[in-house]
Amino acid sequence: MAQSQSAQSTTWRFPANFWIANSVELLERAAFYCMFIAISLYLTNVVGFDDKWAGIIGAFFSAGVYFLPPFTGAFSDKIGFRASLLIAFSLLSVGYFALSITPFKAAVIPALALLMFGGSFIKSIITGTVAQNSSESNRARAYSIFYFVVNIGAFTGKMITKPVRLELGLEAIGYFSGVMSLIALIVVFFLFKNMHGDGHGKSLMEVWQSFVRVVKNTRLLVLIMIVAGFWLVQHQMYASMPKYVIRMVGEKASVEWYSNVNSACVILFVMFVTNAMRRFKALTSISIGMLLMPISAVLMAVSPWLEAATGQSISMFGLFTLHPVALTMVIGIGIQGIAECFISPRYLEFFSLQAPKGEEGLYLGFSHLHSFFANFVGFFISGFLLDAYCPNPNKAEFAGMTTAQLAPYYQHAHYIWYYFAGIGLIAALALYIYNYVVERLDRK
Repeated sequence: MAQSQSAQSTTWRFPANFWIANSVELLERAAFYCMFIAISLYLTNVVGFDDKWAGIIGAFFSAGVYFLPPFTGAFSDKIGFRASLLIAFSLLSVGYFALSITPFKAAVIPALALLMFGGSFIKSIITGTVAQNSSESNRARAYSIFYFVVNIGAFTGKMITKPVRLELGLEAIGYFSGVMSLIALIVVFFLFKNMHGDGHGKSLMEVWQSFVRVVKNTRLLVLIMIVAGFWLVQHQMYASMPKYVIRMVGEKASVEWYSNVNSACVILFVMFVTNAMRRFKALTSISIGMLLMPISAVLMAVSPWLEAATGQSISMFGLFTLHPVALTMVIGIGIQGIAECFISPRYLEFFSLQAPKGEEGLYLGFSHLHSFFANFVGFFISGFLLDAYCPNPNKAEFAGMTTAQLAPYYQHAHYIWYYFAGIGLIAALALYIYNYVVERLDRK
């Protein structure tokens, strides 16, 4: 047995269920991000919601995806991972296909609800499967594979969105995501073996009581709300950026590819940044990342001045050209990716240290509450800011207007990013105060 564990810790060999789980995770992430990067555009351009309602619907959907996993995870522990995966991918397949087959206001809300519940199952099941199919000696390696797969899936999904959007139309995105989910469902049905532990785990009431304990931890709740300011700004690459860039640059703008700059920066720099900051306190590293966020948002807002100096086309080392709006987006999103390298690993470390002894796992189950708050508030205000500063050119009141007549409605479109810069700055200052107060309390 000792020989087996030693061999396992020095090779990349894992049980079949581990590789199956990671394979379906890749398919699920590709499906989700192909849809998510286009969700705001889809709700407005295909379904017919205005920007405000698209923001509100996106707020409830994206927030639910981050709030539900501890509860659906508890249910999964009761019925078993295989049954849960079959339920999850069935919900996802139906939900995605429904987006394309019935793109109507009355049908899209139930479809998004199916996606919300299906996606929340996946978050807990796959990480649980990775844990159950690895040992203490090789768990770090197992999760490195898992996070690599997650990033590859997200990167691939967003790369595919642009050709689908331009060649087949936004309504076809549901078909692609539905096919990915259906393939995953078939793989789970025929290949995934159930694991031991069915019938164990916490009840939904126990999970709710755990949630109440977490939010009653004042120090932790304040940190969650502050770090939500970071994610609120970063998640604008899904809520605001696609509409903003397409309305300012044109339908052929590669908004999906611009968002992948974030993933690329995380993949390239997270190990370097984490290693460089290892001697510093977690809150110090988080603070550096938080300070980068308002800088990124301000840079996103400078496109009018850049355009005045360079015109509408900037050569990138003679390889290709970018519109000033696109270039400022790429730079801002890249800085946000680097900021994430400072924040994400150390936030989880700090979060776990605030948990009472023996309850670290329970608390970490709610560690993504910041994304719940960030998505709900961020998508909500995004719709109102877009409507005010970068409105839908297809609004009835704009019918018959020429490009020149529409221009005044977009002259202050970049103001959107000043709002998010302000939110990022307030969050960074709040973290500085939080750090000061926590240090004083700890000294006592």
